[in-house]
Amino acid sequence: MSKVKKAVITAAGRGTRQYPASSAVQKEMFPLVDRDGLTKPVIQIIGEEAIAAGVEELCIVTQPGEEKQYRHYFKGLTEQMLPAFAGKDWAIEQSERLADFGDRLRFVSQDSPEGYGHAVYQARAFVGDDPFLLMLGDHIYISANGENCATQLIRKYEDAAEAHGMAAMSGVQATRSDDLHLFGTLKGSALDLTTGVYRVDAIYEKPTPDYAGAHLRTADLPPGMYLCHFGMHVFPPAIFDAIEHHITNNIREKNEIQLTNAQEYMRTTLLAGRYAACTIEGQRFDTGIPYGLMESQLALALAGRHRGEIVEAIARLLAEQLHSLAQR
Repeated sequence: MSKVKKAVITAAGRGTRQYPASSAVQKEMFPLVDRDGLTKPVIQIIGEEAIAAGVEELCIVTQPGEEKQYRHYFKGLTEQMLPAFAGKDWAIEQSERLADFGDRLRFVSQDSPEGYGHAVYQARAFVGDDPFLLMLGDHIYISANGENCATQLIRKYEDAAEAHGMAAMSGVQATRSDDLHLFGTLKGSALDLTTGVYRVDAIYEKPTPDYAGAHLRTADLPPGMYLCHFGMHVFPPAIFDAIEHHITNNIREKNEIQLTNAQEYMRTTLLAGRYAACTIEGQRFDTGIPYGLMESQLALALAGRHRGEIVEAIARLLAEQLHSLAQR
């Protein structure tokens, strides 16, 4: 079994929900203050999570022409910039880390907006014959147990590959039926309940509660709860064969090549039941929408080095709001 040393991060979306800011800078480059107290673009936070999980190379799927902007950012301080940072050892250290991050990057472009599955397909040559970690370029992942979310997924994938012969694994989270319209949903049968690992028996994109209740119930979950995509996967190269099948046969939903459909085709046709899912102890936050960006920053702050100050600030702001309401 090959180790997971490559990651693909999709960042080719148009960012229409974050207009007008997304017309000035890609939404994946929006700045957030990370848990270590440093201000970074979203995609750096995501990429650093992958690197911490053992990934060595990162491929970013971009819109045409955006590679130059990423390259411009992901490099160390230039000679001209160094005087401004004299005496700031922390900045020199971060510059070196940024340059190392940039050295790991590869880029491919999605030349036409034909869906998430189509975007992933552009990374086929980069992936080659290796398993890879797939992450969304606008999702922040925050662990609840001290082991980052990507590490949890890769560890469980490697354990399930050895113990059960699994060839793919999707991170999932138990989700209420009210939220099914937001996520791909999986039906699973338990392989190891102590670690939250399931064999995947069906996959469906954004089902209605009625469809989910009839076709996607996982026996070990409470009523009204379903296994939904967490936003990261470990896939074998077979996923590209599955996507290619949909591209060649023009199998689309809402005029797009969907990844979820390719996952189901891979599960049933190419992997013969060797597709697993695992629960992730943590939360996912969508920075691609205004509310989600605010929620992401708050979650990072509450998980980071400035937690005490942020809690005090929130308490103060809430007290001021309550006082204002009482005066009306």
